[in-house]
Amino acid sequence: MRLTAAVIKEGRFYVARCLEVEVTSQGENLEEALANLKEALELYFEDVTQPVTLETPVIAPVEVNP
Repeated sequence: MRLTAAVIKEGRFYVARCLEVEVTSQGENLEEALANLKEALELYFEDVTQPVTLETPVIAPVEVNP
């Protein structure tokens, strides 16, 4: 299964969030954050009792005036 992750740096940690399901993890570097997210997703899907319908998210920039 291929999913999409968005990763941002918050302080000294990288936070990785899956865009198709609400699962988030973190790590001290990008690779660790993604590895932790993969593990969290695997655990998430082990516990899912009903089929999950995944849709590909639309990724689009949004500009706002502060």
